[in-house]
Amino acid sequence: MKMKAYPTFDLWAKDQSATHRKLISALRRLVKKVSPRLVETVKWGNGCWVGKEYPVIYLYADRDHLQFGFFNGSYLKDPKKLLHGKARYVRHLKVYGASDIDVKVFSRFIREAAKNERQG
Repeated sequence: MKMKAYPTFDLWAKDQSATHRKLISALRRLVKKVSPRLVETVKWGNGCWVGKEYPVIYLYADRDHLQFGFFNGSYLKDPKKLLHGKARYVRHLKVYGASDIDVKVFSRFIREAAKNERQG
């Protein structure tokens, strides 16, 4: 099965379910507020934010939730074990509804992920 291609983040977001679109909007505002230098794009069929050289954050729309993920998530400080994933690098937070978006926690992960990208 061929992955659907989207030329912009806006078109990717528009193609998601109504419930997901509301969550995507909230996450977009948060990323822009916390790390405005990250640029929205689409990679591998998912909404992404990229830094100067590398992808930093992704949004994957599953059937009943979003994965708000970090490409180098295994390097993020996560003492409360909030991040999911067993891949070598990628980790994510699961977002089922607006109440799952803990602004303080998400902001900390966003800042650290963006900082890590700048440091290589």
